[in-house]
Amino acid sequence: MSRVDLLRRTELFADLPEDILEAAASSLGKRTFARGMVLFHKGSPGRRLYLVDSGQVRIFVLNDEGQEITLNIHSPGQCFGELALLDGGPRSAGAVAMEHTVTYTLDRDDFLDLVEQHPRLARRALELVSERLRRLTAHVESLTFLDIYGRMASCLLDLAQHHGQPGEEGVALDLHMTQAELASCVAATRESVNRALGSFRDEGLIRLEGQAITILDLDGLKSKVSQ
Repeated sequence: MSRVDLLRRTELFADLPEDILEAAASSLGKRTFARGMVLFHKGSPGRRLYLVDSGQVRIFVLNDEGQEITLNIHSPGQCFGELALLDGGPRSAGAVAMEHTVTYTLDRDDFLDLVEQHPRLARRALELVSERLRRLTAHVESLTFLDIYGRMASCLLDLAQHHGQPGEEGVALDLHMTQAELASCVAATRESVNRALGSFRDEGLIRLEGQAITILDLDGLKSKVSQ
């Protein structure tokens, strides 16, 4: 896949004119990360945008007890680190590769040069930040107001929306997360996550096959969030 094709399928650049894509593609750098490798830590200098070509990246923060809380997961065709492009400030969270991951990066100075020539790109960046803020707000509400079953259901629904592969039997999550990684998404213990997943499986809401999860009943999961 060419760099222009990668930009064309990435949320920030999708549907932008060809001249913008070609200008951005010429400024991209390539970086590869092994599973478990940290891309950056919270508070580190933020000078570039990351675009995921292959693999998956988990965005996280640490609570006061040192427990990781997952804020987002990015798959091929998605980007992250957009706040650094807009304000040049330090990273607001950390990022770690969930598997072997290939990314392309765009430096802030190159992005600002593109914005000056193509203001439409700035509007797309603001739209992306707004969408991320709305999603983060919903995540915080879930952690604050729902029990473990509601939080787990909300997490699975969010993963289905952003990483799901619809099929005849349901929505397969295009992720292979450990229970520890799932626990970090809902601020719970692995044992609690295991109980919640087992309950959903017994109710026929999901199917578990190792680390693979298929959602069989979206409406049933939604009812868990509204209880």
